[in-house]
Amino acid sequence: MTHGEQRIYLIKAFLAEQPRYGNIEIPADEKGQRDLLRSLMNVRMPKEPDGSVLAVQDEYLKARARENGVVSLSDIPVIRDGLSLWQGDITRLSVDAVVNAANSQMLGCFVPLHTCIDNCIHTFAGVQLRAECDRRMKALRARYGPEYEQLTAAPMLTDAYNLPARKIVHIVGPVVQGKLTPALEKDLADCYRNTLGLCAENGLKSVAFCCISTGVFRFPNKRAAEIAVGTVEKWLKEHPETIERVIFNVFKDEDKAYYEELLF
Repeated sequence: MTHGEQRIYLIKAFLAEQPRYGNIEIPADEKGQRDLLRSLMNVRMPKEPDGSVLAVQDEYLKARARENGVVSLSDIPVIRDGLSLWQGDITRLSVDAVVNAANSQMLGCFVPLHTCIDNCIHTFAGVQLRAECDRRMKALRARYGPEYEQLTAAPMLTDAYNLPARKIVHIVGPVVQGKLTPALEKDLADCYRNTLGLCAENGLKSVAFCCISTGVFRFPNKRAAEIAVGTVEKWLKEHPETIERVIFNVFKDEDKAYYEELLF
C-alpha cells in the first residue's frame, strides 16, 4: 500500500469500529484525511485493534516520523553539564525517554486535534499506547479502588511504540487554580525529581522534559522553568554518572527565552 492508501485503510478501519461515525465522509484532500485519522485516534477508546490494522498503523506512523524528521542527541548541542535546550516537536526526538504531561486518568487527550503534548504523543505513538495506559490504570484501580486516579508527581513508564524515543514517562503535574503556593512549587519539583529517579532505575540515560504544568494547568511559565532547571541541576549533582543528557524541550518562544536566561 502507498502512504495514502494506508491512511484511507486506517480511516475506514477506525470508522468501522464506531458506528456512530458511519455517516462521515472521507475528505478528498491529504490534510483533511490526516486530520480525520488523527481525530478518530484521539476519540478511540482504549483497546487493541486487529493485528492487520495495527501493522498498517505502525508502518504509517513510522513513515510519518521519517517525514517529520527524527532528531538525535548528536543534533542537539550540550550547553553545560549534560543539559540541553531544544525547541520543537517532542515526538521527533530519538532519546531514551520523553516526558508526557499527562492528566490523572492517564489515557491521553480525547479532544480531536487538540494541540497539547498529551494528544501529540498519543497520536504519533499509536493506539497501543492508550491501551497500555488503560491496562496499567486498571491494575492500579484493582489495588487501590475503582475511583483511583494517578497522583500528582507519580511517574508511569510505558513503551514509546512508533515514536523515535524508546520510552515515555507520563507524569501528572500540579494544577494552579488560584495563587501559586510553595506546595504547588514542591509538587512541580517532585515531577522532575521522580521522573529522573524512574529513568535512572530503568537505565535510561537521556531524557527530554516538556514544560510540565504550563499551558492548561496554568503554572506560570517563568517560575516553572526556574524550578525545572534548578531541580534537574541539583539532582544530577547528587546522582553523578546516572543520566548523561537532559533536554529541556520547549515549543513556545516565551519558554525558550526563559530557559536561555537560565542555561546560558
